[in-house]
Amino acid sequence: MHQRSLNLFTYSFTPLLLKKNMHQRSLTLIFALALALVSHAQHIIDIKSQPGERWWGGATALGSKMPFAKELSPFNLYNRNDNNQVSPLLISNKGRYLWSNQPFTFSVSQGNLHLDSPVPEIELKTGGSSLREAYLSAMREHFPPSGILPDSLFFTMPQYNTWIELMYNQNQKDVLAYAEDIVKNGFPPGIIMIDDNWQRHYGNFEFKPDRFPNPAYMVKRLHEMGFKVMLWVCPFVSADSPEYRDLAEKGYLLNDSTSQPAIIKWWNGQSAVYDFTNPQARQYFVTLLRDVQQRYGIDGFKFDGGDNHFYHRSDLVSYGGKRLASVEHTRAWAEIGLAFPFNEYRAGWQMGGKELVQRLGDKDYSWQAVRLLIPDMIAAGLLGYAYACPDMIGGGSFGTFLGIDASQFDQKLIVRSAQVHALMPMMQFSVAPWRILNPQHLQAVKAMAQLHATFGHYILQCARRSAATGEPIVQSLEYAYPHQGYIEIVDQWMLGDKYMVAPMVDAGNSRTVVLPPGKWKDDRGRVLKGGRTITIDVPLNRLPYYQKL
Repeated sequence: MHQRSLNLFTYSFTPLLLKKNMHQRSLTLIFALALALVSHAQHIIDIKSQPGERWWGGATALGSKMPFAKELSPFNLYNRNDNNQVSPLLISNKGRYLWSNQPFTFSVSQGNLHLDSPVPEIELKTGGSSLREAYLSAMREHFPPSGILPDSLFFTMPQYNTWIELMYNQNQKDVLAYAEDIVKNGFPPGIIMIDDNWQRHYGNFEFKPDRFPNPAYMVKRLHEMGFKVMLWVCPFVSADSPEYRDLAEKGYLLNDSTSQPAIIKWWNGQSAVYDFTNPQARQYFVTLLRDVQQRYGIDGFKFDGGDNHFYHRSDLVSYGGKRLASVEHTRAWAEIGLAFPFNEYRAGWQMGGKELVQRLGDKDYSWQAVRLLIPDMIAAGLLGYAYACPDMIGGGSFGTFLGIDASQFDQKLIVRSAQVHALMPMMQFSVAPWRILNPQHLQAVKAMAQLHATFGHYILQCARRSAATGEPIVQSLEYAYPHQGYIEIVDQWMLGDKYMVAPMVDAGNSRTVVLPPGKWKDDRGRVLKGGRTITIDVPLNRLPYYQKL
C-alpha cells in the first residue's frame, strides 16, 4: 500500500475500529474500502525503448499485435485475459525483459513501455541481446521447465472435441456415433473430449442418466476404438444443489464479505465457486475426479473456466480470510491439472514450464481468425506455454456451424485451418469435417490429420526437448534467426529447430516465403538456397514446409 493510502486509511477509520459495538458487517465494509484504496495505490514505471527495440508478452491473445507497435492500449492483467493465458512478463528483441510477481497494467506509447503496478518490485533486466536470449534468461529465473510432459498422445495424434457437434446435448449415443465416424472416415483416433453438460449440474460428477445410460460401457467402447477419453469440468458449483450445501458447510467455497459463498457470474449463469487456495478443497476436488476415473475409466479432464475476470472483486474472501489477487485463483485452478497427465486449459497465470496443455481460446469462423492462430501460438510459447493447441479447426464458435450444408460453406477455410494445425504441437477437431465438406475438401483435411500423425514422433521429440530446456516448440523467425529483418513475419514459424512451416492463411493460392540463410528442402523434395524471399504456388492440397539441411 502506498504510505499515503495507508495514512488515509488509518486516519479515517481507526476511530471507528475502536468502537466496541461496531457491527461485523460495517467492519467488513471498511476493510473492503481499504482494499479499494490499495488497488488504486499504483507505481508508475516508464521504460524508454532503445533504438529498434520492440516488445512481446503479457497476454497470449495479444499475439497478433506482437511485436507491439508504437501504440498499444492499456491491458490490465488483473481483470483481462481475453480468453487465454496471461503472464507478468514482457521481453524485447534487444535482450531486455520485465517480470513481476504481481499483475500490472501495461501499454505502449510512442514505442515506449508504460506500466502501472501495485508493487514497485518490477525487474528490468538484460538477459542478452536478442529475443531468444531475453526469453531464456527470464524463463530460467522465473518459470523453468518441470521436465515433465502431458501425456505423449497429445503430440502424436489429433484430438476431437464434441462441443461443435453436440453443444449442450452431450449424450452417449451421439458421442459414440461421432467417434465411429472419425474412424469410418479414415481419421486417426486420438483423444476425444466430451464437453459441457454431460453432468447432472455444475459441481456434480455423475453422468446424466437419461443421456448416458451406461457411461462405463461408452468409455470402454471408445477405448476399444483407440481413443483416450477426457471430460469437461469447471470450478463452479450450482447454487442450492446438494453439492453447494455440502461444500459450504465444509468451507470449500470462495466467500464474499458477508462470509457466505460468493455467487460468480460466468458464461453459463451464476454459480458458487470452489476456493482452490484451500488445500483441503483442492484435495477434495482431486479425489472426486479420481473417483470418476476409477468408476468409468476416464483418462483425464478438460479444465474450463478459471479466467481472472471472474475473480476480480474486492469482496471475495479466500481461505484463511485472505483477499487475493484475481490471478491467484486462476493459478490455483491450473495447479489441479498437474495431478492428471491428460489435461487441457485455456486460462493460465504464471504456469509456464508446467506439464499443462493450453488451448487457444475459441475463435470465430473467419479468415481473420485463421490469421490469428500463428501469432497467438508464438505468443503462448514466449509466455512459457509450449504445450499448446491452436483452438479448434475452423474455430470454436458453434453458432457458425448450425444447420449448414456444404453448399453454404467456404470449405477452403476449413482446409487451410487444418493445415495450420497439422504441424503445430497439437491439432484439435470439433466440427465434423465429413458433415460439412465435399469429398475433395474432406480428403485434403484428412491428409492433414494423417500428416500430423506422421510427424508425431518428431513433434514429441520437440516437446521432450522443451521439457528439458524450456524453449518454445513454436518459434518465430525473429526468435530463431535474430536481427535479420524477420521481426514482422507472423505467418511462418519454426517447429523445433528442424522444420519451418509456411501455410496459406487467406483465400489465395500463392504466397511469399522467407527462407533464412542455409539450405532448405521443401515439402516437394526440392533443395532451395536460403537467405532470400520466394513466391510459391499453394494449391488446396499443399501445406508448404521446409526442412533445414
